[in-house]
Amino acid sequence: MKIELENVLPAEIEKRSFEIITEELGDRVFDPLQEPIIKRAIHTSADFEYADSLCFSEHAVEKALDALRKGAYIVTDTQMGKSGINKKVIAEFGGEVCCFMSDPDVAETAKKNGTTRAVASMEKAAKLDRPLVFAIGNAPTALIQLYEMIQEGRIRPELIIGVPVGFVNVVQAKELIMTAGVPYIVARGRKGGSNIAAAICNALLYMLDSSRGQR
Repeated sequence: MKIELENVLPAEIEKRSFEIITEELGDRVFDPLQEPIIKRAIHTSADFEYADSLCFSEHAVEKALDALRKGAYIVTDTQMGKSGINKKVIAEFGGEVCCFMSDPDVAETAKKNGTTRAVASMEKAAKLDRPLVFAIGNAPTALIQLYEMIQEGRIRPELIIGVPVGFVNVVQAKELIMTAGVPYIVARGRKGGSNIAAAICNALLYMLDSSRGQR
């Protein structure tokens, strides 16, 4: 069997990938502000189920873009998620990407309180005096903690990206966030991951960057 390779220049690979995604989605029509996020999640995972499983609260994208434009911090629940987010673009707007999972005080608090480090890191993030976007790609306990703090009036995130992956309380945690009364982008079901959380953040950041004529 002869294998045919596409002749694509390195600089054109991502563009060609998105062309293939658009072709394979066929006649599917998406909200124009949600489409770049859905396609980047598919690009990152090669999983077209995100075209159906990604759920957006009303005006979630507009609110997230406004918050990031004003210098919101993005808080992740993994170092992997943090490392995948474009630091250059967020810094141009005065924002920053934070992950407290490896902090010694977070580990100490989690041990003392008998919780996960994800729970303790959300508690630490709540003390930041900044508009906050949470990008949760691993720990459902982080989502559950965010939900509880929202209900207690201790935090009001600009956006929660709820895409943890797994089997224990993952589906339930995502559904909870969708009832929390704050803007959300959630991947319903078991699928997700830190790479998807980062991809959604980057899609938002590139939309801002593009609006300034820089991409």
